[in-house]
Amino acid sequence: MTQKAMLCPRCRRLIGSDETVCSWCGAQRSSAWWRPTAWTRGGLDGAWLVKAIITVNIIVYAFSILLGMGRGGAASPLAILSPDQTSLVLLGATGTVPIDGYGRYWTLLTANYLHGGILHLVFNLMALRQIAPWVNQEYGPSRMFTIYTLGGVFGYLISYLAGVSFTIGASGAVCSLIGALLYYGRSRGGAYGAMVFREVSGWVFGLVLFGFIMPGINNWAHGGGIVGGAFLGLLLGYEERRRENASHRLLALLCAGATVGVLAWSAFVVVAIRMGH
Repeated sequence: MTQKAMLCPRCRRLIGSDETVCSWCGAQRSSAWWRPTAWTRGGLDGAWLVKAIITVNIIVYAFSILLGMGRGGAASPLAILSPDQTSLVLLGATGTVPIDGYGRYWTLLTANYLHGGILHLVFNLMALRQIAPWVNQEYGPSRMFTIYTLGGVFGYLISYLAGVSFTIGASGAVCSLIGALLYYGRSRGGAYGAMVFREVSGWVFGLVLFGFIMPGINNWAHGGGIVGGAFLGLLLGYEERRRENASHRLLALLCAGATVGVLAWSAFVVVAIRMGH
């Protein structure tokens, strides 16, 4: 059988389809996420990472629904698929009330994985599924995840400083990916860079328009996410100018550890509280 050529997921150079290790950069195509080579050699699969973020969002949403079961009051099918506010607060919704009232500063991170209903979740994950692979292509998986995490935190920090009392959702983190693409398009220039900037600017215009038309949209988090993502894009650099290196992978690993840690801690606290009652 004739061997087919394919792109290495890390360095984007042509390799044989039966090669398990890239002959150019040494990335292992078959590395599992838990093996050290996946992080230390840059073999982390960007497509896998996007799926992992989506999966965590779905798991946290399902858990928030389960916490609210038995509390009564669901008047419609959509209401049944909406977590109650108490569950959202306990799991890590952010804003001036959780932070100023209870000192829950870590909610700036956890709120990015909470959603108020099935439509809220689906819309955000559809946007993530469309935008994240593009950011992964231009920045690499480690920088993409760092931008998603820290950009989302920055968006909610701006929202908190603006006085938003209670807020949740992945849209601020998704907007940080948009901001990173805006910076990339403007910085790269040329026909391709201009195309990227033009298309992403259309998304920003749609976000602004949607934010003014629809009630309950946290425009502060969206704007903060875009600004934070653009700044992180500048700070971290993109593939064409700076190859992904060990410091990028270490930063992404720290973001992953912080995310898993705070989500696990909030879930543990909620279960302990519920069992205590």
